[in-house]
Amino acid sequence: RIIALIGKWFPTGAHKVGAAFGCLVPRLVTGQFDLANQKSVWPSTGNYCRGGAYDAALLGCESIAILPEGMSKERFKWLQGVAGNIIKTPGSESNVKEIFDKCWELRDSGENLMIFNQFEELGNYLWHYCVTGPAFAEVAEQMKIDEDDVKGFVCSTGSAGTIAAGDYLKDRWKGILIGASEALQCPTLLNNGYGSHRIEGIGDKHVPWIHNVRNTDMVIAIDDNNVMNVSRLFNEQAGHNVMEKLGVNPSFIDSLDQAGISGISNLMSAIKMAKWYECDSDDVIFTVLTDGMELYNSRLEEMSAQYGELSENEAEVIYHRDLMSLSIDNVSELNYYDKKRIHNLKYFTWVEQQGRDVDELNRQWSDKTYWSEAMETACELDRLITEFNECSRNGEL
Repeated sequence: RIIALIGKWFPTGAHKVGAAFGCLVPRLVTGQFDLANQKSVWPSTGNYCRGGAYDAALLGCESIAILPEGMSKERFKWLQGVAGNIIKTPGSESNVKEIFDKCWELRDSGENLMIFNQFEELGNYLWHYCVTGPAFAEVAEQMKIDEDDVKGFVCSTGSAGTIAAGDYLKDRWKGILIGASEALQCPTLLNNGYGSHRIEGIGDKHVPWIHNVRNTDMVIAIDDNNVMNVSRLFNEQAGHNVMEKLGVNPSFIDSLDQAGISGISNLMSAIKMAKWYECDSDDVIFTVLTDGMELYNSRLEEMSAQYGELSENEAEVIYHRDLMSLSIDNVSELNYYDKKRIHNLKYFTWVEQQGRDVDELNRQWSDKTYWSEAMETACELDRLITEFNECSRNGEL
């Protein structure tokens, strides 16, 4: 069984608004961020900067959203009504380096601003560990799932925030497995690869600073062609007709638009994990549907314009070839040195390019207290949030 939490019901239509909150709040309640005088900067491949702009709008502070120019039209249209400024960087989903370059340009400009970089902010990791992870545990309790049946958790790495939910579940239920997913067209974790791809929202070509790599058990690469084909199957009438004829419950078919492009990729990753470990009907794998398909209708229109309207014959081929025939290719079960290889890739992005401390990088790997210490800040942050809110209500800020 694959059980997915749905992100489209968050205020921005994606659960990344929570990650933005997790990065913003520690700086806000400790006085590091002056919302009255500083602009907030949100580097992203789409959903995170929308979440950051939304949070900033609630606080009444200015925001700058940075994202690649090749992202979906829906992202930019939404941002136009919320973000104070939108900066488009070259490239598309996997061009994260160009986003970082723009951040350095803004830092060097002398403008009074603060950059909330989800790829290195432990607040992103903390939010998913403390919120997304327990949400899965709550679902397991509601569905009366035996903890011995929880086989694993899998999601795309992206900024490595969501995968922290897997760390929470592994701490709670010893023995579960964590899978990190990425695009086959940009297999950075699988084989140090690079390239561009169409799975929007999962950013690649580097290992995020906040990825607890040593706790990750497997890497799964998903072909973006399979994902884009299945997005048509799930969202076009011919696909619905075929699935209903094949016995899929109509009410379930009607709910498939709750999975955006990255959500479909996560579902495929969960299927591949289940096949790799030969799971049976009692086993459960958790994953996340970050957003819904309403953010990608323009992509469906582009495919229809390029390939023509989807026919039922084509939809049936997609169903069997791209979904039901998913295999265990492009999957790697990580041993100690596989994990260390992936961890070491952080050096080139974060130490050489972004100026992070190599000693801290080494601590992430060798110091068993590094990640637990980050989690221990949650209670103190809760106290500071309560204190901040009370001061705000009393006009004492």
